[in-house]
Amino acid sequence: MIKITLPDGAVKEVSNGSSPMDVAKSISEGLARNVISAKFNDSIVEVTTPLTTDGSLTLYTWNNTEGKTAFWHSSAHVLAQAIEELYPNAKLTIGPAIEKGFYYDVDFGERSISEKDFPTIEKKALEIARGKHDFKMKAVSKDDALKFYTDRNNPYKVELIENLEDGTITFCDHSTFTDLCRGGHIPNTGIIKAFKVLSAAGAYWRGDEKNKQLTRVYGISFPKQKELTEYLELLEEAKKRDHRKLGRELELFTFSQKVGQGLPLWLPNGAALRERLEQFLKKAQKKAGYEMVVSPHIGQKELYVTSGHYAKYGEDSFQPIHTPKDDEEFLLKPMNCPHHCEIYNSFHFSYKDLPKRYAEFGTVYRYEQSGELHGLTRVRGFTQDDAHIFCTPEQLNDEFKNVIDLSLYVLTSLGFDDFTAQVSVRDLDNPEKYIGEPENWEKAENAIINAAKEKGLDFVIESGEAAFYGPKLDFMVKDALGRSWQLGTIQVDYNLPERFNLTYKGSDNELHRPIMIHRAPFGSMERFVAILLEHTGGNFPLWLIPNQAMVLPVSEKHEKYAEKVLNSLENNEIRALIDNRNETVGKKIREAEMKKVPFMLIMGEQEESSNTISVRRHGGEDLGSISVEAFSDLVATEINSTLKSF
Repeated sequence: MIKITLPDGAVKEVSNGSSPMDVAKSISEGLARNVISAKFNDSIVEVTTPLTTDGSLTLYTWNNTEGKTAFWHSSAHVLAQAIEELYPNAKLTIGPAIEKGFYYDVDFGERSISEKDFPTIEKKALEIARGKHDFKMKAVSKDDALKFYTDRNNPYKVELIENLEDGTITFCDHSTFTDLCRGGHIPNTGIIKAFKVLSAAGAYWRGDEKNKQLTRVYGISFPKQKELTEYLELLEEAKKRDHRKLGRELELFTFSQKVGQGLPLWLPNGAALRERLEQFLKKAQKKAGYEMVVSPHIGQKELYVTSGHYAKYGEDSFQPIHTPKDDEEFLLKPMNCPHHCEIYNSFHFSYKDLPKRYAEFGTVYRYEQSGELHGLTRVRGFTQDDAHIFCTPEQLNDEFKNVIDLSLYVLTSLGFDDFTAQVSVRDLDNPEKYIGEPENWEKAENAIINAAKEKGLDFVIESGEAAFYGPKLDFMVKDALGRSWQLGTIQVDYNLPERFNLTYKGSDNELHRPIMIHRAPFGSMERFVAILLEHTGGNFPLWLIPNQAMVLPVSEKHEKYAEKVLNSLENNEIRALIDNRNETVGKKIREAEMKKVPFMLIMGEQEESSNTISVRRHGGEDLGSISVEAFSDLVATEINSTLKSF
């Protein structure tokens, strides 16, 4: 007999060789019907894997993230089999589960696939799924694995196997299909009831532009048809909210091939929106004791070598700028923090001067691959709402909690109320990914965890997600469509102060090393605006939207009254425009609706004679005829209800 410890601490004794499914059946038949994956002693296993030692077992269903991962990973195998049967000359490469669904990268040779091929692939995949084929893992020697794929003329799988050690290679079989795989499957294909091919896009083999471009086939699957239907409806809503579409319609930003890929151009409406976001944060930062600084867009290469950014991000940076002077090289700055370290270093501080809080809306540049660029969410030039706090060890806890307060103020003021906190720590199995001493990492990680506990945050700890120079706290925010985004990063850093030899004089008259906190509530202005656009569908908070009201005179003879109303609105700090084009009021209203203008103020003979305005809210609600003063009070009340003081 062996002892199996369950997540609630209960211990079950089962026969040696029992599987996770056997354990599930011993708990309840209902659980066994729903279990699709399992973890034993921190390793994902098949539900049929024999358990031969004491250990901890976690059972997963479709309702767990790990269960969905196994479901979608298994579905990628089904997709691969369907493609192989439909396109015998296609060469399969890799096919992982992703956050929503899965993909498989395929070399289709001389042919290509398009949307018209998707229904055929879906039909074949569902046909395979209905066969209820068991997923079976088997160990394979390196020689046999190489022969298997050499015989099938698949150089991609051969390359993968050549980089694996003998004794670690496994294949997964189901139906008549075999694939190189490490494991983590659902019991059988029959659990897959709904299957959809979503799209196909180009993807370079192993992400290298020098390699051949493959076709990445994206798909998603569900255990119920109803869930697929709901998901597709959500996708349609997401298309309507796509920030690239809304950005064009609301005239916020554009891109130009002549300017360059991934380099957004902010139009007047977008620039006004950005400016308002910046002023909103600057006001809160000033109350919190931050000082604004400005640093250049370039720096000597040596600056980023010292910081470690060149070693970590050099390949993702723009190529060095060579000057006429021998051996002088500059880089477009990939990060603001090295510049802020040098600003700190230009003074001689004592412990009485700390903390120092330097903030900057600093533009940085990263040479992202062209295939990864996506609207404002993935660009090559972006502005971070960066700040760096230099403090003593005694100040660290309070400073970190103060930054949490500021981040929460930003998120809640902009309607992001559904979030969890993620503490990102080192991957202890891969220490080479990080710089600095282990004891400093431990101090930094403990500081973040303690601060999160003291603030009462609902948080999870994620191993391996830390920045290369320090652990961090991220706010994982859900938008209106239930999608999760990472916003509001806070990092604790013992390493850059060491690298830049930052010091302060302590009460003992000795020099000490400050601790550095990196923080960016927005993250980047570009990405934040994109997320906010999709979250709100373009219906920004009233305090933020560039144009709060559109003044609509019924005819030319009412334009003077419209000008008078506009002046009154501006005196009450309401942003408004007059649409005095020779068009019908109905058309003007429709166009104002499309531009997401919150209020339409209509005025004709009756309004002018009574010194009122007829107010129509975006969406069609008629608020009746009221005075300009009453309307101004209405706007002020709505703004104050969402925008609290920090």
